[in-house]
Amino acid sequence: MNFFSEPILTGATVLLTDSRFVSQPQQSIFFAIKGERHDGHAFIEELYRKGVREFVVEKKAAPADLLVRFPDGKFWMVENGIKALQNLAAAHRKKFSIPVIGITGSNGKTIVKEWLSNLLARDYAIIKSPRSYNSQIGVGLSVWQMNESHTLGIFEAGISKSGEMENLEPIISPTIGIFTNIGSAHDEGFRSRKQKVTEKLRLFKKSQTLIYCKDYEEIDEEIKLLLKAVNPGIQLIGWSKSQENPINVTYSKASHYTTLCINWNAEEYEFRIPFTDDASIENATHCVFARLLLTPKGQDSGVMADALMNLKPVAMRLELKQGINDCYLIDDTYNNDYAGLNMALNFMSQHHTKRNKVLIISDLLQSGLKETELYKSIADLVKGKGIDHLVGIGEDISRNQHFFDDGVFYPSTEAFLKQYPINQLQDSLILIKGARKFAFEKIVDRLIQKVHGTVFEINLDALTNNLNFYRSKAGNNTRIMVMVKAYAYGSGSAEVASLLEYHRVDYLGVAYPDEGVVLRQNGIKLPVMVLNSQPETFSKLKEYNLEPEIYSFSIFRRFIDFARSYPDTTFRIHIKLDTGMHRLGFEEQDIDTLIEQLKSNPSVKIASIFSHLVGADEAEHNDFSKSQIDRFQRMSDKIIQTLPAGETPPLRHICNSAGIIRFPEARFDMVRLGIGLYGVEATGTEQKSLQTVGTLKTIISQIKHLKKGETIGYSRKGVLDKDSRIATIAIGYADGFDRGFSKGVGYVLVNGTRCPVIGNVCMDMTMVDVTEASCEEGDEVIIFGKDLPIHELAASIGTIPYEILTGVSERVKRVFYKE
Repeated sequence: MNFFSEPILTGATVLLTDSRFVSQPQQSIFFAIKGERHDGHAFIEELYRKGVREFVVEKKAAPADLLVRFPDGKFWMVENGIKALQNLAAAHRKKFSIPVIGITGSNGKTIVKEWLSNLLARDYAIIKSPRSYNSQIGVGLSVWQMNESHTLGIFEAGISKSGEMENLEPIISPTIGIFTNIGSAHDEGFRSRKQKVTEKLRLFKKSQTLIYCKDYEEIDEEIKLLLKAVNPGIQLIGWSKSQENPINVTYSKASHYTTLCINWNAEEYEFRIPFTDDASIENATHCVFARLLLTPKGQDSGVMADALMNLKPVAMRLELKQGINDCYLIDDTYNNDYAGLNMALNFMSQHHTKRNKVLIISDLLQSGLKETELYKSIADLVKGKGIDHLVGIGEDISRNQHFFDDGVFYPSTEAFLKQYPINQLQDSLILIKGARKFAFEKIVDRLIQKVHGTVFEINLDALTNNLNFYRSKAGNNTRIMVMVKAYAYGSGSAEVASLLEYHRVDYLGVAYPDEGVVLRQNGIKLPVMVLNSQPETFSKLKEYNLEPEIYSFSIFRRFIDFARSYPDTTFRIHIKLDTGMHRLGFEEQDIDTLIEQLKSNPSVKIASIFSHLVGADEAEHNDFSKSQIDRFQRMSDKIIQTLPAGETPPLRHICNSAGIIRFPEARFDMVRLGIGLYGVEATGTEQKSLQTVGTLKTIISQIKHLKKGETIGYSRKGVLDKDSRIATIAIGYADGFDRGFSKGVGYVLVNGTRCPVIGNVCMDMTMVDVTEASCEEGDEVIIFGKDLPIHELAASIGTIPYEILTGVSERVKRVFYKE
């Protein structure tokens, strides 16, 4: 019998929820989860071919012929795949009686977890959530990694709506809780802030101790009213900055550190931390209390004092950066653990898939596993992820190099930098993954492409959010074409296309064949429609499997002549109809002739028929837009009705980003997503649903103190009407900062203060008035981003966000990151 029901009794060691990340198939059990946008059951066949034999399937979604198609498979039939995974993780958690710290709150969860791990590593073998793995699935995957060698667990839990923490509490089952703070994050998922606090507190209903700040009155009140009612024996460590509270903390800030004075349990403690910002001070205070709670008896508090001063800012994201010799770097240098390595390798598999994959990795610290067991597992993982070249740094990994099929090994970072031929790394994707003590930032510095201080940061999580928003609007039965023309609206076409392919969009659209060639050269396999193809580029279309837009009889005839040279090849084309834009496309009176020409040339097949809405973003054009939609339906119907019987009908699409929102009746078979993906909602009605994707930032190169009456910049256009501080920033019109921002029209954001441009924008530099800002040379300057929206910037010079985005010069370094 191959079908079973819960409880799941599996010998698998890897819980797999994403078919794209299989690396150890014989050790994996796949949870086929049916979600709003994807159905995991569709990937069972692919995983079976790769060697996976154990599956969890949902009763309402599982194919009826599983046993016929996969006779050697073992299937667990459940009501809900996510709940089954959670139940399995909760059962695994019950096997262990070690102390476990559970962390929740609005902000700071990951930082507190990482700092606690550093502070406690001397005394405990720690298992922790990788990165911010705190979701309904992520918590279960994190806790599943617990084994008999661990002596402490640290897990974070995040929720976005009511009822979710009930699922996470039995998985983490924390003995010690930390409630970091409460803020506005995910407010939309709850009736009130009070309800959100109550829901988060459910994590601690069986905990022995809870650490929190009493100064958050909403937290303190709900703890007293509700948590104490369900868990009367819980020890509350509610600290406060008020001296009237029995557990109080006072802070004394210096230029580069803060002194914490703590009164607790009739004892006074004094520690320094290397931070002065309020958020870091609050996070560190939570950590101090947890460390004091878990400090072994008799241990000198000086040990913790040293550890606290060695805390470093936590890199909260994986970054993809341009490197030397046409390489790209994935910078993950702040820690190194097995689960985090797996996540980073998964991230690697999504980008620049045709480049050689290089892994530079340090010893893994505090894994809890025996050394030989650990490095054998790492070797198996690396092999499964298709790494072409491995560099191991550290005495432990060097001692176990026999487990790895290929690689070079060095005892230290210094030895690597002295001996490794770095310039031989070319056209590669390099993952740099190291524990903090190995100082891998020195390696990054050697490999990174040196450019000026202006960077364009692309938030891949925000891109994913925006894609999913438009998918929800388009509906499950409508396909998505994403426009990645113009260097993906300035955001980097290959990197954006890689993410889109990972998220299984249906089509990509580019303006010219060369843009499509770049995608193919970077390993993109999705179908690509080319909007503008001239006869001299047709050979490129064939060579790189690109599909042209056909918009006129002349270009159609030229393409047919080209196609006749390849009688055994069928070409896919996209027919453009002019329904009112009057730019390109066949008009209604052309349709009969077009149909005859299509009939007489069976070597071309219509992949899609499409048109373009002229004013979908503005209500004043509603009647015209609806007339376009009617005309498109009539014209495309006429073409489709003449196709041979049995031929798959072409896809139809007319909706752009604005049309997806405003004309649901016109979504047809596919929609084209453009500017909306990049965070600009063209209609203005759904902007809150989108996230900022791109942040253009630079640095202050120099600050001058100038007197009233002095002039600034070319042509002396900036005249000071008062004594002022003037900063020169490292961006100009050659980088995409338009000259229209000159003379006070434009603003930039300096440490939260809007500072006006003074004088004319130069080619490579701009001067801004920072008199009202607290800043110094080297500080970061935001040109546009979340707190200085791009649509405001565009409006100030009478243009549109498209122009600002696509105007960011390719000489500006792109940094792609994922939280």
